[in-house]
Amino acid sequence: MKLRIEVSDGLPEDEVIIRCGRVDETVQQIQTFVLNLSASKLTFYKGAQEYFIPVKEILFFETEGEAVYAHTANDAFRVKHRLYELEGMLPRFFVRAAKGTIVNTLHIYSINRNLTSSSQIKFNDTHKHVYVSRNYYKTLKEKMNEWSV
Repeated sequence: MKLRIEVSDGLPEDEVIIRCGRVDETVQQIQTFVLNLSASKLTFYKGAQEYFIPVKEILFFETEGEAVYAHTANDAFRVKHRLYELEGMLPRFFVRAAKGTIVNTLHIYSINRNLTSSSQIKFNDTHKHVYVSRNYYKTLKEKMNEWSV
């Protein structure tokens, strides 16, 4: 494996490009590491206060009107990113569960499956819950099985 760093003046933000012949476990580990670095730089807001919470503590992100909120077990914080932006920034254990929701699969306690409509997701050590739509259920289950192995 070769490593090359190019410094370019005038870039609006840093960019990491991985060139590989195939995506193997090492490449996936590098991707996860880099994504965790960028996700760890998220800032959360409540009123005029800024919070720096480890992303792993977030149960889910959801939209409420025009705003996006990050939920922990006991609180909610505003985020200045859209869900589609967060999808590209967050570690692989975060998965879209509905049009307006991204969940942390590491905190899911149970999924109450409903074949005709949305299924309810419950999280460890909290009363909070969200719903996974039928369109995203299969992807969520695949991701859950990935982490349980």
